[in-house]
Amino acid sequence: MQYFIALKIGEKRVKEAREYLNKKSNGQAMPALALKDNKSNVWEPVGEENLYAVLNDAGGYVLTDVNGYMIVLCDKNGISKAIVRGLNAEQKDTIVKMLQMDSIIEYKGQVSLPV
Repeated sequence: MQYFIALKIGEKRVKEAREYLNKKSNGQAMPALALKDNKSNVWEPVGEENLYAVLNDAGGYVLTDVNGYMIVLCDKNGISKAIVRGLNAEQKDTIVKMLQMDSIIEYKGQVSLPV
């Protein structure tokens, strides 16, 4: 797939994931990655499916200047599409319950975050 075609598809998927996560997080969601991270010149958009992952510093992720938890909407390969950072335990639990009520499945693998 050509780079710009893959990017446009990926951007649309990121926008949709961010809008969805914004509804669950009072507008705190940020966009993430539009393209799959690969080591070749083959360009692929981030996947269409939405899974969620809960990350924190204890899991080996460095959440920069924000403490607490991060909720990520990602595809089946763990490529992040939208993120919410700086959540306390209560906020995290509330959002996770909403995602589960919408039948969003938890992703348990390694998540790729924007640098």
